Amino acid sequence: MSRVNIINNKNTEELNQTIPSPAESNLQLKIATFNLFNYLEPPNAYYEFERIYSAEQWHKKQQWISDYLHEYQPDIIGFQEVFSTDSLRDLVKTQGYQYFEVVDQPMIIDDFIYKKPVVAIASRYPIIDVKAVKPNIELAQTLGLDTDFSFSRKVLRATIDAPHIGNCDCYVVHFKSKRSMIELAEDNSRSPEKTIIESLKAQVAGSWGATVQRGSEATLLMIEMIERRELSGNPMMLMGDFNNTLADGVLSHLLTNTLRFVSAIDRDAYLAKYCLHDAWDLYKIALTNEDDQESDTNIEIRTPTHYFGGSSSVLDYILLSAEFNASYHDSLYQVSQYETYDRHLINPIFDRDGESTDHGIVLITLTLRS
Repeated sequence: MSRVNIINNKNTEELNQTIPSPAESNLQLKIATFNLFNYLEPPNAYYEFERIYSAEQWHKKQQWISDYLHEYQPDIIGFQEVFSTDSLRDLVKTQGYQYFEVVDQPMIIDDFIYKKPVVAIASRYPIIDVKAVKPNIELAQTLGLDTDFSFSRKVLRATIDAPHIGNCDCYVVHFKSKRSMIELAEDNSRSPEKTIIESLKAQVAGSWGATVQRGSEATLLMIEMIERRELSGNPMMLMGDFNNTLADGVLSHLLTNTLRFVSAIDRDAYLAKYCLHDAWDLYKIALTNEDDQESDTNIEIRTPTHYFGGSSSVLDYILLSAEFNASYHDSLYQVSQYETYDRHLINPIFDRDGESTDHGIVLITLTLRS
């Protein structure tokens, strides 16, 4: 071997020793949930035959998504309202996401009208397994649900080999919307008052039906997550558009952290392993633990992710297991940042935001604990 080659090999060895691997150097992990709002490449139509993006509109939507990913650089992203899965796969690949998965395809009517969008996940880190979560039908029947109960959109579970923490089960959801499950057929023979009465009845019953479906989806998913956790021991993340606030009772059981009639010793020893926590709450815990009182004061008001008429609400969430809870003694990460991107909702500029989304994008930063 020549002297030049010996010197080059020595320099290479020294360089490899001084530059850490990506997993060693990456002390932060960014997670986002992103409702794309009717992501469908033309000339296909979403829901109705006239709803088709022009080439200019589609380019604008693609650029808006790319700009967000380029600026904020999430490592793992859960997407909702995806019709064009191949287009999204290609787009995220240009932004450095080599791993992308879906577990379902939208419904297509008359060859070009798309309904029932799906969820997807993109990751900078290897996705080593992906599954569609299936509800426990026996349990569904016990709850009084139909024998053919299913999630309104298939729930995706991806196991990702994440830095420092290893295999992590990431769930992406888009729970049933609040839209009424009963549509009133037109009937010109009805009187105006009768039309109002029938519409009111349909709305009351149909909205409750949607609530039952949404709450049942969350319940049956949580059961599957607990069983998976018991089997694998993997950390858990649940992200998506919940179409509901966590505080009103319909979905609050996703954050259950107490048990009745169980020994406190057993409860405290095991319960934390199977509970989920709102990333927002974990962010406040991490700040409190750092005695950053000024920052804690600044985050008292949570930014909404959706606006309807004169009201606003948080519909998009990221829930995490104990490995990301700074108050848990064996946690590896803590939530060091929590951001809701909503510029396009509260201060839109048409040239920039005209084909964006009707949801805010939630992004959290997880920092490795020392």
